[in-house]
Amino acid sequence: MALRIEREATAGVVLVTLDRPAKLNAIDLETAGELASLWQELRYDESVRAAVLTGAGTRAFCTGIDRGVEVPQPPSPYAVDDPLLRIGPKANDLWKPVIAAVEGMACGGAFYLLGEAEFVVASREATFFDPHTTYGMVSAYEAIAMAQRMPYGEVARMSLMGTAERVSAERAYAVGLVSEVTEPGGAVAAALRSAAVIAGYPTDAVQGTVRAVWSAKETARTQAMAQAPALIALGNLPPDRQAELFGARGASGAPRVR
Repeated sequence: MALRIEREATAGVVLVTLDRPAKLNAIDLETAGELASLWQELRYDESVRAAVLTGAGTRAFCTGIDRGVEVPQPPSPYAVDDPLLRIGPKANDLWKPVIAAVEGMACGGAFYLLGEAEFVVASREATFFDPHTTYGMVSAYEAIAMAQRMPYGEVARMSLMGTAERVSAERAYAVGLVSEVTEPGGAVAAALRSAAVIAGYPTDAVQGTVRAVWSAKETARTQAMAQAPALIALGNLPPDRQAELFGARGASGAPRVR
């Protein structure tokens, strides 16, 4: 099992830990499946009213997809399978509040999880960055997730700078990604305190509020997510194919139609 599940002494709170510290809590296909199954299970568990999500150890909350994983892809140029799209609570129709507790690095595919948490608590030693452009990949789903939480310029800077720049916990707090900064090692305890408060409130009111807040941004997010597969597919094309499609331009600068 790549997840560790602990029910807190405080009734109604569960602590979920990504338990792959040797891999910096990167997500392989097994872990992705476990996360999806867990969120679906929690939908039906009336004893759980709030959850805290963290990563084992202090080096990383999560570093995205395990780069050693081979993800089978359909032969169609119009489809890209991304196993991380189903790892978040909202993707699995869970409207119980989830709080993320970040120690160490949170990067790349970690934003799929942070983007579906209600709020983020981070140690002051936590850092946030998106390595995609450094390695020649399009940051689509990650950037879209962060655009719901951070000002445009901050999202663009983090997404475009790649590994060259890491956002500190203090900066993340200043721009709204993080709601509370703790001393090192204190993120989980702080998140659990907040979860315990929320779990003590009437569950229908809490879940309705979670859904309402999510609805406030869902339309723009859904439209952006619909564009992401095409952007990723184009970015993954080999250079000669990209040149064929976009390199030949007329005098007006528009692509020539063939």
